[in-house]
Amino acid sequence: MAHGQGHSIDEYLETIYFLAFPIGEYRPATGSSAIASRVAEMLGVSRASAGEMLKRLEAEGLVERGEQKEAILTPAGIERAERVVRKHRLIERFLTDFMGYTPYESHEKADEMGDTFSDEMIERINERLGFPDRCPHGWPVETDVEQAENAGLVSLAELEPGREAEIVRLAEHDGDLLHWFYDEGFVPGSTVEVREAQPAAGQFKIVLAGDERGIAQKAAQGMYVRPAA
Repeated sequence: MAHGQGHSIDEYLETIYFLAFPIGEYRPATGSSAIASRVAEMLGVSRASAGEMLKRLEAEGLVERGEQKEAILTPAGIERAERVVRKHRLIERFLTDFMGYTPYESHEKADEMGDTFSDEMIERINERLGFPDRCPHGWPVETDVEQAENAGLVSLAELEPGREAEIVRLAEHDGDLLHWFYDEGFVPGSTVEVREAQPAAGQFKIVLAGDERGIAQKAAQGMYVRPAA
């Protein structure tokens, strides 16, 4: 995300939301923690700036501190985060389906455009686009659908070798990685298989479209797949 250091409240909420509803394991939102260091790492900011912003979110009643001092979204925080996330996904669809941007470009631009559209405009966009199910990177537009689907997905890094899976979603928080996924053909709907995991070397041998190749652990952790039955 190349916006210098200034991440908005909404971007922080999106990140905390992502950590609060983990993929592949079901934990109710209230019990899950989104720690300053994870948030800092995902947004590429310092631990101190993440800590400052979390204090601000707490002051605004969007986040509260748990017993371990972890950051937990309040009901108001969840509601606002879900609205932000849904809006972001619909803007991405508008940019790809209507404006002709690539899925990668749509993510970059949607971050900058979040405040441009009112809620009413977002509903008009949704209607004009025919109520799309997913953003271009495979994330369901409706957050309740996303949360229900989470339990059936794992990251490619957790898929046991020899098992095939369908790529369903691509992690969006790292723009360079997202770009790489599209360049390399790792797109939602593709079938992928892990041949061999080499976690010590941070490498996985995978098969995509009949080609065997090595990918880094970071890439394997950023692809969310549905294992074949």
